[in-house]
Amino acid sequence: MESKELGKTGVKIPVLGMGTWGIGGLSGRHIGGEDDAVRALQYGLKLGMSFIDTAEMYGRGHSEEVVAMAFKDRRDEVFIATKVSAEHLAHDDVLKACEASLRRLETNYVDLYQVHWPNNRIPIAETMKAMERLVAERKVRYIGVSNFSVQQTREAQEALSKASLVSNQVEYSLLERSIEADLLPYAQKEHITIIAYTPVAKGQFAHGGRGERWRILDEVALKYGKTRTQVALNWLIVQEDVVAIPKAVSPEHIKENIDATGWVLKREDIGVLNQAFV
Repeated sequence: MESKELGKTGVKIPVLGMGTWGIGGLSGRHIGGEDDAVRALQYGLKLGMSFIDTAEMYGRGHSEEVVAMAFKDRRDEVFIATKVSAEHLAHDDVLKACEASLRRLETNYVDLYQVHWPNNRIPIAETMKAMERLVAERKVRYIGVSNFSVQQTREAQEALSKASLVSNQVEYSLLERSIEADLLPYAQKEHITIIAYTPVAKGQFAHGGRGERWRILDEVALKYGKTRTQVALNWLIVQEDVVAIPKAVSPEHIKENIDATGWVLKREDIGVLNQAFV
């Protein structure tokens, strides 16, 4: 598995990680299916997907608990990222939310702690002060954000006095390219890692799509002997400062995701896809 530097930290993470939205529940806790989810996460780790992304809001914390089930005896093998919810961005609430996530994850530190969504009612500077305290207390290694605009990302950067902002997790795929207007070039200029969520558009590449652009995608996939999904993932990870976190719970889908690595789309084919999915 190839890797990329996370921000300017000198630490490298896999270009493909594993997202966990839907594991352990969506807006509520879902008890059942944990064994399958644990096996999937462990299989992904075996294949090199050691970057695991979760959040306190996923399954009301149960997603973090499932991650703990999968890796509690292998903590040093995984890079765990989680997120604090928008309603917990006041200074003391950030600290309490992190402690709760650590308990559910059964660990004493999180590799990457991210602000899940901005909250216009709470100053970003107040949130970042709490995040820096967590870094100072060694409960968090690195600070990231999610769903932040350029202005919000810049404000978060400027609010940090000792730590650095290393990432912004946003929706990005061949079908959702709005960040290319300003956020992506800004992040690349500042070397802030873009963590692309929903990178295969919730299965649309595998199951949907008719028309000219889908015909072009099929032609490119055939040229490389890959699937649509693999081409879509490779298109993302060949870009500077971009990694992706597809979610998969079946061995077949995990293996398909892994096979999006180890090869590189040629520049002319990237250009063709860019034009087709403009």
